[in-house]
Amino acid sequence: MRRTTPLLPAVAAVLLLTACGAQRAGPHDGGAGAGGEAPRTAVPEPAVDGVRITSVALPSASPSATGAGTTGGVRAEPLPTGLPAGSGVSADYEVVNSAAEALTYTVLFDFTSGAGGAVSNQKVTVGPVGPGRTVRATVRMESLPPGAPSVKGVKVAEVTSVPAAEAPSAAGVCPPSGIRVTADDGDAAMGLRVVGLILENCGDRDHTVKGYPRLTLLDEDHRPVDGVRILHGGGDIALVPGFDDPPRAVTLAPGERASSGLMWRNTTGSGTAVGVPYVRVRATPDAAPVMITPHLDLGTTGKLGVGAWRRAPEQRGTRGAGTP
Repeated sequence: MRRTTPLLPAVAAVLLLTACGAQRAGPHDGGAGAGGEAPRTAVPEPAVDGVRITSVALPSASPSATGAGTTGGVRAEPLPTGLPAGSGVSADYEVVNSAAEALTYTVLFDFTSGAGGAVSNQKVTVGPVGPGRTVRATVRMESLPPGAPSVKGVKVAEVTSVPAAEAPSAAGVCPPSGIRVTADDGDAAMGLRVVGLILENCGDRDHTVKGYPRLTLLDEDHRPVDGVRILHGGGDIALVPGFDDPPRAVTLAPGERASSGLMWRNTTGSGTAVGVPYVRVRATPDAAPVMITPHLDLGTTGKLGVGAWRRAPEQRGTRGAGTP
């Protein structure tokens, strides 16, 4: 499982499915030649963490399956650039859950050039997928800007999966608690990493938070990671304005947000480098957990800083900073 830095902005699509046996995502269905698409070509490639591309459609080309070593990909003759939306470049795929619990998957698909680099990508969320179930769907390439390299293949670039009960709520969906917790894409500079946590009051009453998010660090199998100190603030890692502010009670009206953050360095010295793909977050001690996927590359530092909840910066003038 690897973290991918998109070459072009990812376009997020969400497929919320009730996994009952092998089923297909209705809005993204597409069979061979459907809607004037190019004929689909089968792809005999192995699955990547339970996700496998089964066929592709590459118009104006004669696709053929790749040889061994190009996971989830296909090759074809060059395609024209600047393709409009709905141009017919697509891939059928399936998600197979072999775990003992329902999972929600996030899959990054790369539309690749002849050299194998990502020309464009599409991030898709599929779930919940019940244990032992299979979900099938189609991912389609969006338009490309003029001058982009020709697209010659499609591959599974990254897969993450979290327990369905702990999956972050999709945009526009408010969980029963009335609080939605998400993480941003993070920022990196000179080995310093920062990922923001956002707590949004999406309910119909005020919510008050104070203190620090409760964190549990997890490996690829969702098992706890030992040997990492979780620090309140970031003074032992780096001095970032606001990150060491003391905890204050923050009351959020419906629609308002609070923010926190994770800070670490990826310095590698003696010992074994530690990677943490998943973090279980509890916004307050009694809150339901939410599992996020920040892919912490902690190196050999053994430290992770977490900031206290504070009113999101763009809202500081609306309700004040809270009561100490």
